[in-house]
Amino acid sequence: MKNLLKSGILLLALFFSTAAMSQKFSGLDKSPMDQALFPDSHSKKPPLVRITYSRPQLKGRSVSELAPNDKVWRTGANEATEIVFYKDTKFGGKDVKAGSYALFTIPGDSEWTIILNSNLNQWGAFSYDEAADVIRTTAKVSKGTENLEPFSITFEEKGEGANMVLGWGTTRVTLPIGS
Repeated sequence: MKNLLKSGILLLALFFSTAAMSQKFSGLDKSPMDQALFPDSHSKKPPLVRITYSRPQLKGRSVSELAPNDKVWRTGANEATEIVFYKDTKFGGKDVKAGSYALFTIPGDSEWTIILNSNLNQWGAFSYDEAADVIRTTAKVSKGTENLEPFSITFEEKGEGANMVLGWGTTRVTLPIGS
């Protein structure tokens, strides 16, 4: 009887451990998360800014379909994009305090409005509240030679700071950060 009980317990434990190990994971995120850091992690300088965002793909659609002009956009996909400043600095020529902010944009043909908002951890721009805006500034739009399928953010070093560059399709939006 003891052996039968031990065998039953062993089989039950084996069943539950197999069930736990055979969990199914959903497919890969269609808009994977990425990060841009300035200066990058290979630099000996302390970081000034980090952006964490998700990268939607065009997949035959236009930038204006996915990020329409004159409407607040989450600046990526999924959760609102987060930007962290590690020290007080300039953002588009305006003073910004060190800290974490949600980054929103309002696309336009010749310039985009770039917004730092104090409401973090939002899904998209669905609960965007203009009253929580900390800074609004504008950035010029240009046309790139390379067609970027995924939305991308990078930094180009410029003096003591950098230009933050948003790129998607052939659209490029450039904003200075730092002194």
